[in-house]
Formats: sequence, C-alpha cells, structure tokens
Amino acid sequence: MKEKKQGGKPPSRYRTIKKALSMELKEHKSSAIVYFTLRALVIVVMVLQIFNRNYENVFLCLLTLLLLVVPSLVQVTMKIELPTTLEIIILVFIFAAEILGEIQEFYILFPFWDTVLHTLNGFLAAAIGFSMVDLLNRSERMMFKLSPLFMAIVAFCFSMTIGVVWEFFEFGMDQLFHTDMQKDTIVHAVYSVLLDPAGGNRAAGITGITQVVVNGQDLGLGGYVDIGLIDTMKDLIVNFIGAVVFSVIGFFYVKNRGGGGVVGRFVPREKERKQDFLRIVQEEAELAEQNAPPQADEE
Repeated sequence: MKEKKQGGKPPSRYRTIKKALSMELKEHKSSAIVYFTLRALVIVVMVLQIFNRNYENVFLCLLTLLLLVVPSLVQVTMKIELPTTLEIIILVFIFAAEILGEIQEFYILFPFWDTVLHTLNGFLAAAIGFSMVDLLNRSERMMFKLSPLFMAIVAFCFSMTIGVVWEFFEFGMDQLFHTDMQKDTIVHAVYSVLLDPAGGNRAAGITGITQVVVNGQDLGLGGYVDIGLIDTMKDLIVNFIGAVVFSVIGFFYVKNRGGGGVVGRFVPREKERKQDFLRIVQEEAELAEQNAPPQADEE
C-alpha cells in the first residue's frame, strides 16, 4: 500500500544562510564590490604563498577569507543592518591588518601602519559598543534606558576593553610562542630604581646610549632595546583617541537623534522586515515545500 506524503526535503541550514548571504551582498553593491575585490586579492596572495611553501601565511589568508565574510554573516544571523561606510571600513581594516600588515610586512616597512590601525580599531570598537547599547536602548523589551552620556561612556569603555584584551593577547603570544607582536623600540635613555647606586627607591638614568653589548656581542641597533612597553602604551593611547572621538560624536548623535549624518554612517540599526533575508529565504523554502508535489512512500 502506498501513502502520499506532502512536500520535499527542506534545505539545510548551510544552504539557507548561503542564499541569505548572497542576497545580502546584492543589497549592498558598494560593499559587495569591495568584498569581492579584496577576496580576489587574498586568493592571489594565498596561491603565491602556497608556491613559496609559506604555510603559516596560507593559514593567515584562509583566516582573512573567513573574517571578510563576518560582517555579512552578522547582518544575516543577528538581523542587524550595517551602514555601507562602516562595512567597507571593516573589510579594508581586516585586509590591511592581515594581508598588508602581516604578509606584506607593512608593519616593518611603514612604522605608522600599526598606529593607524590601532587608532581605527579604537574608533570602530567604540562604534560597535555604541550601536549595541543603542539597539538595546531602542528595544521595547528592555526595562531601562541609558542617557546619551552613559551611552557614550559605555561605548568608550567597550572600545578600551577590546584594546586591552588585544594587548593581553600580544603579550601572551610573545611570552608563550616567542613572537614579537609587541614590537620593540630603540631608546637612547633608560631610567630605573635598579640603577640607583645607593640601592634605594630613587630612579637613576643612563642617557646618550648608542651601543648595547649582550654576552660580548654588540647588537648593532644604535641604542637600548625597549621590549614592547612603549609599543603597548602607544597602541592603548591611540586606541583611547579613537574611542574618545567616536564617543563624543556618538553622544551628540543621540542627543540630536537623526541629526548626525556622519555618525549615522557608523551606527548599525535593526533590520527592517524587507531586509531580513534569512527570514525571506526560510519563508520561501517553507512555501516551496508546501507547494511541492506529493511523494509516494511504501508502507
């Protein structure tokens, strides 16, 4: 005896998200052009690294390809609309940090490269923290509402926390795996209580350092090596500057809601129903399943 069964096999979660991502990219043409251009460049770099047998850089390329998808994935799964300007900056930031900074060694070729990225990181992290609070503030389900001042403070604290956690990561990598993520700095003067001739708590200094000898070998660097402290503090200072800049303009954006055109390009918002592509794909799949011809099953 045969029994008719309505509908076919529903699409997998992976296929559903993939189709929603495709629709998301088509929605934002400017950011889509940037995304596909950067992805093509990363693939070219990865192929070259494979030929050079530099598999550590191949891994960085794969990681970069994955990170480039994250902005669209966040928009689809979390139902958040990223402004095109913010999305493009995030994509370029990822490429500049991983491909240009690490693989093409821009961190060494251009000493200001790391400073620029950390400043931008402070700005972007503040924007993300600000938007998270703004979304919660505007939600009808939340029982509290933060003032513009507290929203700016939360955004600033969120950005600085991200910056500090990253410096923890750099320190951990340097200590455990002997990397040099906390870049060393050549200085020509040091001050320390350890140099106090009397052995007290008074800092004594050595100035005009032009030569450092370790185990009888001249380092040939023209000065004393500061092992990461100056780099770490510089990174946190520029992160602070970026966080303050966005927190201040974010404060005035909320104070005059809708009046800050520039800030509006960096503040994510909740997706409108017509832009919720994951829901649209799921509804289309359900409709297709309902309209599919009956299937015969053997009993």
